[in-house]
Amino acid sequence: MFELLKTTGSARRGRLTLEHGVVETPIFMPIATRGAVKTLGMQDVAKLGAQIILGNTYHFLLRPGLEAMKKMGGFHKLTGWSKPVLTDSGGFQVFSLSKINKTSEEGVEFASHIDGAKVFLSPEASMEMQAALGGDIIMQFDDVASGISTRERYEDAMERSLRWAKRCKESKQDNGQNLFGIVQGGTHEDLRTRSIEGLKGIGFDGYAIGGLSVGEPREDMYRMVEHCCKKLPTDKPRYFMGGGMPEEIVRNVNAGVDMFDCVLPSRNARHGTLFVWKQDPSTIDFRSNPTDFYERYHAGAERHAFEDGPIDPHCDCDTCKTVSRSYLRHLFAVGEAVAERHATIHNIRFYLKLMEELRKSLE
Repeated sequence: MFELLKTTGSARRGRLTLEHGVVETPIFMPIATRGAVKTLGMQDVAKLGAQIILGNTYHFLLRPGLEAMKKMGGFHKLTGWSKPVLTDSGGFQVFSLSKINKTSEEGVEFASHIDGAKVFLSPEASMEMQAALGGDIIMQFDDVASGISTRERYEDAMERSLRWAKRCKESKQDNGQNLFGIVQGGTHEDLRTRSIEGLKGIGFDGYAIGGLSVGEPREDMYRMVEHCCKKLPTDKPRYFMGGGMPEEIVRNVNAGVDMFDCVLPSRNARHGTLFVWKQDPSTIDFRSNPTDFYERYHAGAERHAFEDGPIDPHCDCDTCKTVSRSYLRHLFAVGEAVAERHATIHNIRFYLKLMEELRKSLE
């Protein structure tokens, strides 16, 4: 499944072979929350260079639901996406979207953010839903603690996540899906170490670093990632869940992470904030310059009203080839929906191009 091709310091160049295709790592996974990357079609996402995308178990569980998803034939058949898919377990969405939830040893009862209806999600239910979705990679169901929790809460969440990880593996269907365990433990090295050793004892196809980018200071996040990468198996893929900014991805690739996902490129695009290169990305040394290689471009700013040039002269996306700064500024000013589409195309391409250049630098 995973082949480690080369290492440069702690950074890794690898390859994932999955049922629906080969994924070159390090990789960024655009998030298709409900079966689509917001404002884009699947053909757009493929054209931008995405090798693998992420689908959200929580949202598919609420709509259209488990039985409907089985009848529809899974994520690939429903959406027409032919490449690999990773599905999350629903644990983070229960933590972040449900104002009312009750966690017990059996699972989590929560109120749907749509209509307030009570829903119960357990490790076994998460495995069943992810089997119905048919993702190439599926995630264990975990207990997510906020980034400002007490040590006691971090330890409780970590221990419960380990128990749930075992239940996930025991209840997983024998269908060729790759199951990843999730490292928890907050900002405490000893808890993270205990989590890693427990997960290794159960045995997984890959390992994710979870419970970060949830409110803790950035330096604590970096410290935990470096600590985890030193402890995780070298022959399994490593996935940092939910982060983050471009400089965070570069830093974490240099620490030894292989896979990333984040809502930032599409969410920022919808609000008119684009990521643009400061120079030709092929000339950037990401090891000596891991932070100062891009800037944020505010598409709706008045100063762009009469600028005829491309949004980013160093970008090869369709937006930068066909849309001027003045036109994009006008589209945001008058509230045209296509403005968000143009911006999302650029931001997703920026993230995917970043990963392409990181892979080249490691080669």
